[in-house]
Amino acid sequence: MKINNVIKATRVIFISLLFFSCQKDFLNKNPLDKVSSGTFWKSDADLQMALAGCYDRLKGDGWGGFPNNYQGGYMDGLSDVAYVYWSLFSISDMSRGNITPSSDLVGNYYRCCYRAISSCNYFLDHIDKVTTVADAKKNIYKGEVRFIRALYYFNLVTTFGGVPLYKTLPVDAASSKIAKSTAAEVFAFITEDLDNAISVLPDIPYTDGHAVKGSVMGIKIRVLLTQEKWTEAATLAQQIMSSGKFSLYNDYPSMFVNKGQVNNPEIMFSCRYLSPDASGVYGYNIEYSAHIFLRQSFRDAFECTDGKAISESPLYNAANPYVNRDPRFYYTIRQPGQDWPGFYSYNTFNPSGVLNRKYLDPTISGDYSNAFLDDWDFIILRYADVLLMYAEAKNEASGPDASVYAAINQVRSRPGVNMPLVDQSKYNNQSSVRDYIRHEREVELGVEGVRYYDLKRWKIADTFLPTIKDADGNFLVFTQKQYLWPFPQSDLDANPQLVQNPGY
Repeated sequence: MKINNVIKATRVIFISLLFFSCQKDFLNKNPLDKVSSGTFWKSDADLQMALAGCYDRLKGDGWGGFPNNYQGGYMDGLSDVAYVYWSLFSISDMSRGNITPSSDLVGNYYRCCYRAISSCNYFLDHIDKVTTVADAKKNIYKGEVRFIRALYYFNLVTTFGGVPLYKTLPVDAASSKIAKSTAAEVFAFITEDLDNAISVLPDIPYTDGHAVKGSVMGIKIRVLLTQEKWTEAATLAQQIMSSGKFSLYNDYPSMFVNKGQVNNPEIMFSCRYLSPDASGVYGYNIEYSAHIFLRQSFRDAFECTDGKAISESPLYNAANPYVNRDPRFYYTIRQPGQDWPGFYSYNTFNPSGVLNRKYLDPTISGDYSNAFLDDWDFIILRYADVLLMYAEAKNEASGPDASVYAAINQVRSRPGVNMPLVDQSKYNNQSSVRDYIRHEREVELGVEGVRYYDLKRWKIADTFLPTIKDADGNFLVFTQKQYLWPFPQSDLDANPQLVQNPGY
């Protein structure tokens, strides 16, 4: 069990204006009682408890209320990586182009983000009522909450485009009925929040669940890449790389379970869990409950150990595709016969033909009796992603140079992976290196909730995804309108000022 501080479940309920209280070291304590807003906002302990509530929003609102990176395998079900069984949360329907204002995931996702934003706004609107805490300390708290708020607005703008922008908490129901801002306006507000957080948060490694300067800078790189601000993104990534605060971890598979997450130098920000009261049950859901499987196209994306694609390598054996592959293949994909107590086996239930390995701890039985032991943290940002984002940004800004290859090679040559370095004679121009980076992101970050958003920001989802065959032999569907999701029908009904996205 992890020994570092873990954010414990503490719900901030905007409607009733209640917070759960906790002890001083709030990230490592359970909530003890409820207090009303009338007696709140008096002490540093109150601020720490309220801050814990904002962090707790990262867990979403149950199975169907997760934002993009916090239950990654599910969101990868909209990409070429994962196959979500049972039409869970309407994901499999959405992967076939059946996305409507009434789709479960659409409504859950939208409201999950705004509940988190409401919690953050409530905190920021009230923090200065506490006069017993130094401004410098309160500014750090504000920076953390602005970071969380920016993260949720980024989820919204990359999913729905322009959305209603609430910079403070609405004073009543009528004032919450506003038109959506433009995507540019939302991005500007996100940048403002992130820049504020960068200016006040400590420049230290990420260890205890609190966002640090590097956490915010890494997310800002994603924001800049989404806007194709290549030079700014490369510069910011270079600052992280030069800081010495983060590095690649030497045990890739352990990074996704408890034993490898304590003070891990690669993890830059994560959604924290603690058994038994704040368990993640992610591993239980995706394996024992048979929610998520992997697509064969994802299996085939991994190179052979010679660094060549399976279409080129003499090491590839189509009769046994599980030999001579990139070590990350075995850390991400279960091999036939690799069965653990309580988990589905290859012979029991395997609708896609490929079973997942990442984020599973085979030392803990996957049956229901142990479901709530699953409390390893879900990684939102890690250093490998920063290296690959740097390579992408630098390549797009000015083409490949030595620093681009060096960043990619760091990821490929980490201990335990040790894949061949980039063949610079073959990948020697901007276009070919672009394709190489995109491939490397897929195999390095698969089942982490990144791929779907990568395909959309690269603007290739509508041409690439329809080439991917699903487990039942049908092809995925992604049309131009799907770059933006529809607004939920219930929210359109509640807010007459909200106008539906085109095509829905």
